[in-house]
Amino acid sequence: MARNPVTVRPDTVVISNIAPLIEGGRYAVKRVPGESLCIEVDLIKDGHDQLAAVLKWRKASSRVWQEAPLRPVDNDRWSATIVLDEIGEWRFTIEAWCDLYLTWIHDFERRLTGDQEDFSVDLEEGRRIFSAASNRASLKKARSDAQMLASLAEDLPGTPPREVPAKYGTAVVHALMARWPDRSFATEWKTPCPVWVDHPRARFSSWYEFFPRSAEGSATKHSTFRDCLPRIEDAAAMGFDVVYFPPIHPIGLAHRKGKNNATTCLPGEPGSPWAIGGPAGGHCSVEPALGTLKDFEWLVNQARKRGVEIALDFAINCSPDHPYVKEHPDWFHQRPDGTIKYAENPPKKYQDIYPLNFHCEDWKSLWNEMLRVVRFWISRGVRIFRVDNPHTKPVSFWEWLIGEIRKTDPDIIFLAEAFTRPKMMRMLGKIGYNQSYTYFTWRETREELQEYATELTQGEMREYYRANFWPNTPDILPHHLQNAPRSMFKLRAALAATLSTSWGIYSGYELCENAPLPGREEYLDSEKYQLKARDWNRPGNIKQFISRLNAIRRENAALHEYSNLAFIPAGNDRILAYYKWNDDRSNLIIVVANLDVHLRQESFIHLPLAEMGLGTGAAFTVEDLMWEEVYHWKGADNFVSLDPRNKPVHILRLVRRKA
Repeated sequence: MARNPVTVRPDTVVISNIAPLIEGGRYAVKRVPGESLCIEVDLIKDGHDQLAAVLKWRKASSRVWQEAPLRPVDNDRWSATIVLDEIGEWRFTIEAWCDLYLTWIHDFERRLTGDQEDFSVDLEEGRRIFSAASNRASLKKARSDAQMLASLAEDLPGTPPREVPAKYGTAVVHALMARWPDRSFATEWKTPCPVWVDHPRARFSSWYEFFPRSAEGSATKHSTFRDCLPRIEDAAAMGFDVVYFPPIHPIGLAHRKGKNNATTCLPGEPGSPWAIGGPAGGHCSVEPALGTLKDFEWLVNQARKRGVEIALDFAINCSPDHPYVKEHPDWFHQRPDGTIKYAENPPKKYQDIYPLNFHCEDWKSLWNEMLRVVRFWISRGVRIFRVDNPHTKPVSFWEWLIGEIRKTDPDIIFLAEAFTRPKMMRMLGKIGYNQSYTYFTWRETREELQEYATELTQGEMREYYRANFWPNTPDILPHHLQNAPRSMFKLRAALAATLSTSWGIYSGYELCENAPLPGREEYLDSEKYQLKARDWNRPGNIKQFISRLNAIRRENAALHEYSNLAFIPAGNDRILAYYKWNDDRSNLIIVVANLDVHLRQESFIHLPLAEMGLGTGAAFTVEDLMWEEVYHWKGADNFVSLDPRNKPVHILRLVRRKA
């Protein structure tokens, strides 16, 4: 029987189980500049040869690889840690080979323990290995290394065998030979693996959402962009670095919604900003009552001077009055009677919104128009987009659009507002969204919070899904905030701000607004449909608490890192405890929260001293950063007592260690 001849040299090393690797490298692992990336891999080879391997990485636009040695971890597992310093697309791969020098010195040492008497062949083998390394160094004009290697090769045949390990197995020789290995039979992972490095704000940010039209807190006066600056300054004073605006475009008149989502509106009611498009234009225009494009650009620049980025809502909704409806009726879902279908999310109905059909015959023009809209706002200074309901548009569309934007503006941040099926939320993270909303809003018990935070930060999701925790949104007033005391608002803010590295609140949260629409998880007199009257400094607000919370986040590196979360056992299930640390453990934060917002709760918490870098029975000091108190603790078990009326949470920093 004829056999197919071998035409390609087979691999000498098996490279497998690379981590992190998302779906075999189909999607990119995410990092920010300065964040460590630890790569692990299994390396396997037949026989007893000693292996060497390197992690290779480069910017996707470069042809030059950088290298770092992989080190054995355990059981054929190897690892290397690198730091990527520039925003954009990167690639990494693995190269491994039999290290002739390591194998030779290892076998030589073992032969010395047996009854072998003649080592001449072994010495000659070593001489050739050193001589070949010298030649490789010479070719690269590394003259000093070449001379040292040539000298070692020359001296080796006359070296007494017993002296070989002491002279040729030193750390200096190891390092020298590691610089000039024979990689002619190396095996390389065939397809380089992707990494996307984001703007630092993609990992660590504090968001504040408000409606520009209600910036002045008047129920009768529509605010303008220029009226928004005091509200932005107030957000900055509370420590927020992203201010998110709901849609700022012209609002349609047809089927305009009234107060509390009424299907008809009264004269003068402003309608929902998500019903985009009218006589004044569509997605590249602004609502005339807010001002002009020049006013918006002015506000973006003024906010940036104050350390705040304005995030714009990219809501692909069209009112019946949107120019697209007349110019491109084929872009919409047509009903059998020829009418256009309005949006629904049963039982919710959005008669004032027409959704676009991303699979229409003219889909290419539609997709390119959406790309043009995003680029239009980028040209006006917007660097962050909160995307409304991305799960109701094709995943392939978002993968394409984000990819196109990254070609010219790799630092743009997209936040996915998708409260939907978990796998769809994960997929949006995989294909490029930099941040994502989560189910934190509805996680209340210790078990729920621990399980969900662990899923987000300790499993594979940590490599591609960055959770942005929001206690509330204009759409959602969860049941636990309805008619709730101030202690609940403080608790949920503290959990959101310390469990994840990005968090946000919708305005009014700092005022503890808690009146629900009866029977719904929605606000009574929702700001989505009316101007909102507010005294931004009314008594009972928690602005000082939020300001201190954001200051603690900024000042402690442990709270900037996403996947460094570990939970601490507590004897009371109403007490939630966890800790976070930075890479060198110079900053360690312990959070202890009372989940009961009505009653004092007490418990012993059991600290994992070894993992925290403390010895058994160690005495140490922790400082409560929120309340400016100091506690002297000793050993693993320490007592905590939290009264929600004045102190719902400890945020403790380890400030002193004592043997």
